[in-house]
Amino acid sequence: MSTHAADVVIVGGGFMGAASAFFLRKRGMSVILLERGLIGQQASGVNFGNVRRQGRAIEQLPLANRSREIWLKLKELIGEDVELLLSGHLRIGYRPEHAERLEKYAQDAQPYGLGLQMMSAKAVHERFPYLGPEVTSGCYAPYDGHANPRLAAPAFGRAAVREGAQVFENTEIVNVEKDAEDFRVSAADGRTFRAPAVLITAGAWGDRISARFGEPVPMIVKGPQMCVTEPVPYAIAPTIGLATDVVEEVVYFRQVARGNIVIGGGGHEPVDMEKRRAYVNPRRTLMTLAQAPRVIPAFKHLNIIRVWSGIEGYMEDSRPVMGPSARVPGLYYAFGFSGHGFQLGPGVGDVMAELIHTGATTTPIEHYHIGRFAKEAMQAA
Repeated sequence: MSTHAADVVIVGGGFMGAASAFFLRKRGMSVILLERGLIGQQASGVNFGNVRRQGRAIEQLPLANRSREIWLKLKELIGEDVELLLSGHLRIGYRPEHAERLEKYAQDAQPYGLGLQMMSAKAVHERFPYLGPEVTSGCYAPYDGHANPRLAAPAFGRAAVREGAQVFENTEIVNVEKDAEDFRVSAADGRTFRAPAVLITAGAWGDRISARFGEPVPMIVKGPQMCVTEPVPYAIAPTIGLATDVVEEVVYFRQVARGNIVIGGGGHEPVDMEKRRAYVNPRRTLMTLAQAPRVIPAFKHLNIIRVWSGIEGYMEDSRPVMGPSARVPGLYYAFGFSGHGFQLGPGVGDVMAELIHTGATTTPIEHYHIGRFAKEAMQAA
């Protein structure tokens, strides 16, 4: 069977993999991108689509800011529209502890240019009169927004191809191994792919590959619970989410330009990794539909037309695995973004391309190094 060679082989064609392929080509490196199904078919295509920086871990804001700069010029950069609407992001609260949390985050994030605006009950209702009476505080991020996740990763994949990347869809990978100076990636159909560098962007399957190289990580997989309404007149500009730790209360939503409202919340469900299936639990959908009118009372009149889920990988510490291997030269990781990866996608691709090409990155990602788990295991022993 045939053998294909490049400077870098990327395993996993989600948003991170497609963006990395694009930016590696921009740096002049030859790239092979391998995807078991279709580009963007897994978590990258089924998530909520939040292009937000508000609410992220403070340590992650430099990476989120780098990504934002790319989002701002995305249409010019990749030549496609991914329905990006930078119409703001509003986090709201019901109780005093919610307001305290929002206020503290606004203070901590101040150096990073998010432009957060704390709002009292009076101010938030004056500006967003459709909110319900339980809403007593809000924090508005004017520069955030949302985009269509079903479009973003495939658009980057096509742009990578136009730049000269080799993309192989419907290619099941059965083994990734170091073979002398190169890596050899073997496909189920007998083809092999070789490169001196390999980037693992396999999402919820990334830990299986890292474990083969002696770097297991504590990741669990679960499926978000999503639904979308019938189209109604456009009225809700910002993405809105509730700042609560009570799983039953969690709800977030965004209205797309054509009028449909995408709603998430209600916790997560287990997934079947062998069948590669995620499932929607109707009880969770009903839970979300009971909570949504607390935020916007008019939601009680809406009809749901579709529900869906996906397979997402969540790290124990909610931080992704991103950066070089701690054990194997030439091996790199970018997976486990714990349901928060969509906004980061372009920035992750740019940073990983910089790291692979130059050996360093101008954006701090030390917090995400896979070696942190080996240290924890040694300390526990």
